[in-house]
Amino acid sequence: MKTLTTRIIAGKYKGKTLELPPLDTTRSSKSILKESFFNVIQYDIIDTVFVEAFGGSGSVGLEALSRGASHVYFSEIDRRSYKVLRRNCDTVDAQNCTTMMGDSFEIIPKLINTTIASSTKPVVVYIDPPFDFRDGMDDIYQDTYKMVESFENENIFMIVFEHKSELTLPETIGKYKQYKTKKFGNSSLSYFS
Repeated sequence: MKTLTTRIIAGKYKGKTLELPPLDTTRSSKSILKESFFNVIQYDIIDTVFVEAFGGSGSVGLEALSRGASHVYFSEIDRRSYKVLRRNCDTVDAQNCTTMMGDSFEIIPKLINTTIASSTKPVVVYIDPPFDFRDGMDDIYQDTYKMVESFENENIFMIVFEHKSELTLPETIGKYKQYKTKKFGNSSLSYFS
């Protein structure tokens, strides 16, 4: 079986090949969507702490690292995807990546409210829940909203949801307000601050 790959689009690791997990375990962010996201936040990403919930291959977080984020945290529950994520971090810059295997709904609030709560750097959180793939994912969006509502610290600069285009996200989630949504076919990005 052929290994699926993608590449880092820009920055200091431009062109590095990243492995993608098998399609039955995860759905990779589209290149056009990823490129648009980084065009929107290109200067704001520099020297931030970047958190990718539901990390999959880590392609979004590793792109953030390539473009100037100082450190990236990933969480991923699927064992096969996690192994791919680890290999990709080792290929790009293992020193500035922290990978955590387990349930993002448990790991991410703990990480945000403790480990990086005292960070002096702004924090960007990227949430791309596996909406099409895994059993028991019917409440995935409600669960992600609850997760965001639990974020207590003041240093979160931006939260971005990658989601199905047919879904309209709430205007406000916890203390974060939506300020923009951009559509890319079946997937959309919604920005909160």
